[in-house]
Amino acid sequence: MSQHPDSTVKGLAPPAERFDASGERFLIVHARWNESVIQPLVEGAIETMIKSGVKRENIVVETVPGSYELPMACSRLIAASQIQASATATDLMGASSLLDPAAPAAPSSAPLTGPFAAAIAVGVLIKGSTQHFEYISEAVSHGLMRVQLDTGVPVIYGVLNCNTDEQALQRAGVGKETKGHNHGEDWGNAAVELGVKTKRWAKGSI
Repeated sequence: MSQHPDSTVKGLAPPAERFDASGERFLIVHARWNESVIQPLVEGAIETMIKSGVKRENIVVETVPGSYELPMACSRLIAASQIQASATATDLMGASSLLDPAAPAAPSSAPLTGPFAAAIAVGVLIKGSTQHFEYISEAVSHGLMRVQLDTGVPVIYGVLNCNTDEQALQRAGVGKETKGHNHGEDWGNAAVELGVKTKRWAKGSI
């Protein structure tokens, strides 16, 4: 099989079926470090999910300072969505300040208040001259895995671990040397697929 000319594309094949996530609610939690990389990643994930039928008002976007805070935020927000599902609260519907710095657009229909079908944790870690990168990367990876296993809600690993700024930019589709592929699109697809499949599996359908 021939190598793809773009080294940032690793060959994620599309699934055999098309998933309808129009009735599902999703969560994106992103760090604010390295905003020039984070923003296109988040936008790519949102655009991809919308193409799968997810309504924009059913994608809750929350921010945290850095990648280290992603596991805790995902854990508490997933729990909050489950509380919200029974209490029909409305305080989770804010949008990311990176994407909607002014007033958010009015939703086209009433947003869902059920539990999240899946979450995407987005962060960017770039290796420096100390061991900070290794410690944070390992802690975040294990933390996010624990969240999805403990909650039963898929948490898509959207954390880039790169050696250089350019590597990160390329993986957000905004590279300076080579534009690259926006991995946020892959994470959006993964969230939809796992969100639909997990709900199906929970009903005993295999």
